[in-house]
Amino acid sequence: MAARDFSLLPLLLALLYISGTAASENFIRASCKATDYPAVCVQSLSAYASAIQQSPRQLALTALSVSQARAESMRAFVAKLTKFKGLKAREYGAIKDCLEEIGDSADRIQKSIQELNAASKSKGKDFLWHMSNVETWVSAALTDENTCLDGFSGQALDGRIKNSVRTRVTNVAQVTSNALALVNQFAAKS
Repeated sequence: MAARDFSLLPLLLALLYISGTAASENFIRASCKATDYPAVCVQSLSAYASAIQQSPRQLALTALSVSQARAESMRAFVAKLTKFKGLKAREYGAIKDCLEEIGDSADRIQKSIQELNAASKSKGKDFLWHMSNVETWVSAALTDENTCLDGFSGQALDGRIKNSVRTRVTNVAQVTSNALALVNQFAAKS
C-alpha cells in the first residue's frame, strides 16, 4: 500500500504546480487590467508566472525587466539603422535622435530596477522616496520613447524605416507604460 502512495506523489506535485501556475496567471491577468494595454501586459508577463507567483513587487520588477530588455533590443536595432547606406539627412537625424532617446530610456529603466530593489529593503518615508524615484524614472523613460516617435512624424519620413521604428518603439512604449502602471499599483498597495 505504501508503494502505491509514492506513485501518486508525482501526480500530486504536478497538480500543485499547475494550480500554482494557474493562480499566478490569474494574478497577472487581474493586475494587467489596471494597465493601458492589458493584452500586451498579459502576453509579455505570462512566461514569468512561476517567478512572479502572486507578488505585486515581483510583478512590477518583472515588468520593468521586460521593458528594459525591449528598450535594449530597440537600442541595438536603431544602432544598426545608423549604418544604412543612402539615408536622407532627415532620416539619419531622426534615427540618431531616436538612438539617444532609447538609450536614455533603457538607462532610466535600469536605474528604476535598482531603485525598486532598494525600495524593497526600505520602510516608511524611505520606501516612499525610492518608489517616487522609480515612478519618476519610468515616466521619463516613457517620455524618451515617445520623443523618439516624434522624430519620425510628418510626411517627409515615410517608408519602411519609419514604419519599422514606429512599430518597435510603440511596443516598447506600451510595455513601459504597463510597467509604470504596475509600479504605481505596487506602490499604492505597499
